[in-house]
Amino acid sequence: MNEKEDEEGAVAVMPKQDLSWIPNLLKKRVCTTFVEDSFSNGGRCQCGAMRDSHPSVALGDNFSTAIVSHWDSIQHSSEQPTDAYGELEFAGSGKRHSYFLRLSSTTDPSVVFDIMRQHWKLGQPNLVVSVVGGEGKSKVKSWVREVLRQGLVKAAQSTGAWIITSGLREGIGKCVGEAVRDHAVSSLNVNKVVPIGIAPWGMVHNRLQLVDPEGSFPAKYFVQSTSRGTCSLDNNYKAFLLVDDGSEGRKGGEVGFQGRLEGYISRQRPGSASIDIPVLNMLISGEVSMVEALEISLKNSMPWLVLAGSGGLANLVSDIVENVQYAPISAFGGAEKEEGSPNMELRECITTKVKKQFPSEQDMDTLVDKVLSIYLKKDLISIYHAEGADDFDTVMLKVLVQASEQRVSVTTNPYVDELKLAVTWNRVDIAKSELFNGNIDWKYEDLEESMTDALVNDKPQFVRLFIDNGLNIVNYLTYCRLEGLYDSISKSSQAGMLLQYFLEERINESSGQTCQVSLYEVSLLLEDLLGEVCQPFYKSLLKVDAASTRRKALKRVCKALKEEYSYHQTMCKHPWLCLFLWAVLQNRGEMAILCWEMCGESVLTALGGCKILRELSKLENETDAKLPVKELATKFECMAHDVFSTCYQTKASYSYKLLIRKSNLWGDATCLKMAMAADARYFFSHDGVQSLLSQIWWGDMQRGTELWKLALTMIIPPLVYTNLIDFKKAENAEEVKSVIAPPPSATDCNYEETVFSFADIKHHSEGDHEDSNNIRRITKGTATSFRPKKSPFWVSRWKQFWYAPVTSFIGNVVMYFLFLFLYAYVLLVDFKPPPPEGPAVSEYVLYFWVFTFICEEIRETFIVGSKMFCQRLMLYLQDVWNKFDVLAISLFIAGLCCRMFSWSFNMGRGILCMDYMVFTLRLIHIFAIHRQLGPQIIILGKMIKDAFFFLFFLGVFLIAYGVANQALLYQYDPSPDRVFRRVLYRPYLHIFGHIPVEEIDTGKYWDRDCTDNLTLINEGKEPCRDTSHNWLVVILLVIFLLVTNILLVNLLIATFSYTFSKVQERSDTYWKFQRYNLIVEYHSRPTLAPPFIILSLINLLIKRNLRKVPSTKLHRFALQLKGKDANRLVKWETFQKENFLTLESKKRRGTDSEKLKRMTAKVDNVDRRLRGLESDIEYCTSSLQWIMEALSQSSTVKSPKAHPTRQAFISASNEK
Repeated sequence: MNEKEDEEGAVAVMPKQDLSWIPNLLKKRVCTTFVEDSFSNGGRCQCGAMRDSHPSVALGDNFSTAIVSHWDSIQHSSEQPTDAYGELEFAGSGKRHSYFLRLSSTTDPSVVFDIMRQHWKLGQPNLVVSVVGGEGKSKVKSWVREVLRQGLVKAAQSTGAWIITSGLREGIGKCVGEAVRDHAVSSLNVNKVVPIGIAPWGMVHNRLQLVDPEGSFPAKYFVQSTSRGTCSLDNNYKAFLLVDDGSEGRKGGEVGFQGRLEGYISRQRPGSASIDIPVLNMLISGEVSMVEALEISLKNSMPWLVLAGSGGLANLVSDIVENVQYAPISAFGGAEKEEGSPNMELRECITTKVKKQFPSEQDMDTLVDKVLSIYLKKDLISIYHAEGADDFDTVMLKVLVQASEQRVSVTTNPYVDELKLAVTWNRVDIAKSELFNGNIDWKYEDLEESMTDALVNDKPQFVRLFIDNGLNIVNYLTYCRLEGLYDSISKSSQAGMLLQYFLEERINESSGQTCQVSLYEVSLLLEDLLGEVCQPFYKSLLKVDAASTRRKALKRVCKALKEEYSYHQTMCKHPWLCLFLWAVLQNRGEMAILCWEMCGESVLTALGGCKILRELSKLENETDAKLPVKELATKFECMAHDVFSTCYQTKASYSYKLLIRKSNLWGDATCLKMAMAADARYFFSHDGVQSLLSQIWWGDMQRGTELWKLALTMIIPPLVYTNLIDFKKAENAEEVKSVIAPPPSATDCNYEETVFSFADIKHHSEGDHEDSNNIRRITKGTATSFRPKKSPFWVSRWKQFWYAPVTSFIGNVVMYFLFLFLYAYVLLVDFKPPPPEGPAVSEYVLYFWVFTFICEEIRETFIVGSKMFCQRLMLYLQDVWNKFDVLAISLFIAGLCCRMFSWSFNMGRGILCMDYMVFTLRLIHIFAIHRQLGPQIIILGKMIKDAFFFLFFLGVFLIAYGVANQALLYQYDPSPDRVFRRVLYRPYLHIFGHIPVEEIDTGKYWDRDCTDNLTLINEGKEPCRDTSHNWLVVILLVIFLLVTNILLVNLLIATFSYTFSKVQERSDTYWKFQRYNLIVEYHSRPTLAPPFIILSLINLLIKRNLRKVPSTKLHRFALQLKGKDANRLVKWETFQKENFLTLESKKRRGTDSEKLKRMTAKVDNVDRRLRGLESDIEYCTSSLQWIMEALSQSSTVKSPKAHPTRQAFISASNEK
């Protein structure tokens, strides 16, 4: 059942205008012919109503009254617009409103079902259980109540069922209502049981309270002690269908309509279900009047479940079904055989049992005929014993399957329908115990349809069960079926809306041709969510160039899809990854985790799911919709972290490969690249990731080398050939290689050097591209022949030092300090006047230095990367520090232009002074790499955001106090300069203790010339103070200081303290994440720092444009593994993932909740077996007693007692 729909139905309030059409469509019945009841002396009609309540038309038809002896609803009543519908409020119950509807007994059931689903918002049922019998004032047995509570309602909740009863506060209807109420209070299951009452209108007590021709919203209903012949409605039911056949105080008028409604429901198939809605009738106790309803229902092939031992009709039916054997007449029989009627012995046996159960019945022959007809349909009847071994829901499943087998004569596997029901009810426990216990040979064709049903309806436990029992996912998931799965995504979900948007674009391009979701729309959706982290999915399958524009790709796809779909029957290359993406887009957590467990490359796949989910959460507008998406994204990030932690603890060298390996599964993406795009800060905080980044940072130098040694070597380069700096030795690499087994291939050898020498990645990448064909043909003995040619010592040592990112960083820091020193020197000492006297030589050097900054920013923005110009520009501006660079350079250019002219010289100098502050603040980003300063910089950034809120409040009080203070002190002051200072600047200084008491307090002497002459004041003279409101000025000053110095300042301190304590816990994680960006930045930068970077830029320009040498910076932190090396790494990662899942499974089994579940299951099993053993012992005791009595008599004398049967004994014990 759809929980959301159920909740909507629980709170929905239907406006009158929405249902104003009901009286025109649905009718009630009114008696139109008075047929005198012979027992009422002419005062009552056979319909049950008094003579006075009949209309004049019914009383005036004397001719009909004279010749009619039996009242019939169809003939003697007519239909009129219904006058009772809407919502029902039970006075004093404090429960939600129920729905009710008065309708004619001849109403079309399809109309009623549509009202229940569309307007009452009742959830789609997976099962309908109709409980009949046990009505009236008779007391229901206690064990029957327990069966209803622990059996029926529990099973209905687990399957998402509708329970249909009379809905009255008597008999079984009352017990079912109480069971639903008790189970709803004690259960946390999300499925809601929907109890529905179908009762005769004439039997409802206080029914006139429901009458309102315009509808009741709600009708207030009072439950009272009922009189004879009527009964109140039960307040535990969700909806009531009050069937009107024109009678009053008579039962049975609803039987025909209820049968038609159940038959109509049984022919309905929900949207994605593989079977029709199953309908099960349940008989508990029962009176003679219910025999007819049972007979009619069986003729319509409706299955029945009879509760043995509950009394009345249920005992009779269970007795004849279990104990009466039908012996057909021999082939030589006479007329009876020809007529097809049962033999006389069968009729006599049934007659005996009927007389025993209903001895006071008048028309015994008719009753026997009906019971005989019921017996002939006993294949549709199942008997449930409360002491049986099977659970109630298992019994219901078997009954429905047995009934479906009666209706369907041919089936490939008799258990397929039972499996479909188990999937529909989401009862994987039943499927495991009854269907997948090893006794049934399941074929692929038997599981295929149920697999689709389990995927579409989000039932991951069944998906796992099918995979474990013979369904091959590779054969199952074709691209055609994958498109069908995407087409089934809800249109209201975020992914569904995006797919529909892309689909509408294709429909418009196809001139309005009807289309369904194809892999092209899926590819666009994934491309928008993943960006350029990986290559687009499915575009190669559609024969669309990944580099082509979206417009060209759309035309190409529209043309291709109009033809035969060549890829539809193709098996998915990576089926579990395709299902993983499909599940993640719908935020189906359990399904996505199952697919992740089955999928390869678990670390990268988890990070990919995290990336998609976080992008989807940004698109959600509702907070409630964002929260579960973010939670699932965080869960995937934690899973990636934990699996990688398992890998790192097992073998660090292999775990480094996982981080930088290009994935064929995810379109050449790497774990580091995906984690960066997914904002996976927790993943980056792992020691293994940080260890790899540290190795990249230091290159081939030993970690922990003192910075002064690096700086000294940069100043005196020949020191690089001395032992001042320790470099990693070849033995270290060989030691790491020896840990890895089996013996490494050529790619492994290159990789192990790469782990400790990341400056050589580009060389290895070029070698891989050039010799890729040869590597495929390499033999085991020639692995070393493809190693790159060893460079001379003086060349290799030079590259080892200067290609390390830390060297580039130190060089940039030193040169940046020199730049700031030069900038300060120019501003303070050597800032010459405009040309021709200036600028000075030092200033020209400064200009050139800034020019090299501009060149580097242009290279970083527009040259590095494969995106379009606008995309690269937007990506560049997303970084806050890049914005700082743009601001600093822009201010410098503006100041430079202004200082060249005498009229704007001072303005230009002021701009350059401000620009120096911006350049200096850029140092904060440079030192973000420091382990102690980095987290503090993050905290500082958070506090600056808090300070803006403080400034807002401060500004409000400043303006309020400043304006009032100025207006009270000075009646008239037209000078903008003085007004601005006294309104804003002076109150701001008050906060820091600078209070001019002489000016504010007129009682103090103020030594300043002033005037009250308006002419002089307008000329700029200082106005004199107004002394009339001096007392108010002093009070405002006191209040202002109290608010700002005490309240606001302490609020700011408290905010800073909270921010510090909150961020301090996670600042290390944030710093480690930002550290990756800084390492990537300096790894990609040229070796030389500005201003010498111009040499590196010229070198790059020659290599790219003249020599056409491709850039290796695009492939940084990436390694391409092929063949056995790639397979070995994937298998190793899969093995580590299995270890992780095994450990997690052990942890879950060790929790108290899981232990309690297992203990509860064991206790229930023991209890069931003990009850069965008790029954067996009592049966054996009874049998031995019978044997003893028979043996104690003569052999010629028969025992007066019949041999006890086991089922009869169980029924007798249940009646106790």
